[in-house]
This record gives sequence, structure tokens and C-alpha cells, in this order.
Amino acid sequence: MTEPPDVGEIERRLVELRAAHRALDARIHALAHNGRVDQLELQRLKKQKLAMKDQIARLQSALLPDIIA
Repeated sequence: MTEPPDVGEIERRLVELRAAHRALDARIHALAHNGRVDQLELQRLKKQKLAMKDQIARLQSALLPDIIA
């Protein structure tokens, strides 16, 4: 049988990921509005940001109880 997820640990990880997501968003915004845009770097950062968003969604889902319909 699997052990239930540690809610405190999931919430701590969510806080970390959200902060990193905001920082990455600010970096993307700064890079995009800079005079010289490195498209490859911008694309790489956007991909990282999307992966973080997916991780956040998975962790949020883990916090929700299973509902039997």
C-alpha cells in the first residue's frame, strides 16, 4: 500500500516552485524587453517555465482529496 503524501512537504515544494516560477517569469520579461533578444535563450526559459507550471499543477492536484463520483 502506498503512503499518503506529506502535505507539509508538498506545500513547501509548492512555495519554492511558485517563487522560482515568478523569478523565471521576471527574467523572461526582462530578456524579452531588452534591446537584443537571444531567441534561443528566451525559448529555453519559456520551456523551463512551462515545465515548472506542470509540476505546480501536479502538486496542487496531489493536495486535493480523491472524490468518488
